[in-house]
Amino acid sequence: MDNTSVSLLILNGKSADNLPLREAVTALRDQGHQLHVRVTWEKGDAARYVDEATQRGAQTVVAAGGDGTVNEVATALAQVEQAMRPALGILPLGTANDFATSAGIPEEMEKALALALIGKATAIDIVRVNDDSYFLNMATGGFGTRITTETPERLKAALGGVSYLIHGLMRMDALKPDRCEIRGENFQWQGDALVIGIGNGRQAGGGQQLCPEALINDGQLDLRIFTGEELLPALFTTLTHPDESPNIVDGSSAWFEITAPHDITFNLDGEPLSGTHFRIEVLPSALQCRLPPDCALLK
Repeated sequence: MDNTSVSLLILNGKSADNLPLREAVTALRDQGHQLHVRVTWEKGDAARYVDEATQRGAQTVVAAGGDGTVNEVATALAQVEQAMRPALGILPLGTANDFATSAGIPEEMEKALALALIGKATAIDIVRVNDDSYFLNMATGGFGTRITTETPERLKAALGGVSYLIHGLMRMDALKPDRCEIRGENFQWQGDALVIGIGNGRQAGGGQQLCPEALINDGQLDLRIFTGEELLPALFTTLTHPDESPNIVDGSSAWFEITAPHDITFNLDGEPLSGTHFRIEVLPSALQCRLPPDCALLK
């Protein structure tokens, strides 16, 4: 991609005063890149900015924020006609940055922005849930989801990813499993789930490797269930010696269907979705994403 190509950076409003980012934008513009910056204020802004980028003929839309911002931008891009769809670039500015960390995106702002603008675009999968919701990295359900959605913003701002663990320890009274049934290709399981991870990517919740073998361009989802029998022993074994835990069930499929007798909540890259039935399916090679050449999430 030459420097005359147009790119649009969608910045989470919480990071609008980020000085290293401002300096990186200036440096890349000085190199000749046409980079427009838009700041989000409320839900729906990212979709409007993606529409603007499409109208401008932008080659790249950069999601600058955490996993929630990446999800919102990727979801909007998935709605664009494929022939006009810009590539996705990622600038990690959130609390956890689970997808960016797994993908090996640099933390240094100028390097990350350069990768987002001129890195090689690679086809990756995105995942659709119940026809109108999406995730790029991971859907998590159960106790972990309740913790990540309830963790106070001030605690996350002060402590980053470890805030989820601290808040979880404070909420051990809420430790109870969800009864559900999960089906996929050559897979069926029914029981009490303490945590459910359905991964296109590998980690969630500030660094927890729920699906350590997942790839984002293989047309498959990895599933990991932490079963809820004998809750505290199961949780302790799972956290300390996961390879030895009898409370872990793994699976892989291009789709999963989950049904429950009561409402359960899944966290889709930071966006909660509640219900009693979920259809989760891969859309293979739906997006182009600018990633490091040695990205561990690619086959």
